[in-house]
Amino acid sequence: MTELTAQRRYAEDAAVVLSGLGLPLAYGKLLGWLLVCDPPWQTSSQLAEGLGLSKGSVSTGMRLLETSGLARRVPVPGHRGHAYEVRPDAIIRIAADATKFRAFRELMERGLAVAGGEDAPGTERLRVMRDFYAFIEREVPKLVERFEAEYQGKGDGDG
Repeated sequence: MTELTAQRRYAEDAAVVLSGLGLPLAYGKLLGWLLVCDPPWQTSSQLAEGLGLSKGSVSTGMRLLETSGLARRVPVPGHRGHAYEVRPDAIIRIAADATKFRAFRELMERGLAVAGGEDAPGTERLRVMRDFYAFIEREVPKLVERFEAEYQGKGDGDG
């Protein structure tokens, strides 16, 4: 059996972690690989070869990564077509987008209305989820701002 490179092992580990969150294995492998590969951009062929995935799995996985905002297509000088890379600020951009938190909060509010209102019997689960998403919607932008301020401060020193 062929020994996996450290990068490939990392990609496989990322796949396991993300599959635990309900995401497809290929998605996790691709994200893991793009986080540690050299060069930081990879063509579809490089991704398929490096990860042992079919071109179809690479295409589907990269479409998911692009749609989620974690990866982007980039031109590669001297290569035909395009390649992909992870956006350095991807997770910050995703976290800062309160749209999904607001959508879940609004869904819970609609659930409360369907169930008979805030004080109707059996609505505690809806209230707790609504309140949690309201909290996240309110607090995550503040955390992103704090992180960005701290991170920028590191760039001025020995970071």
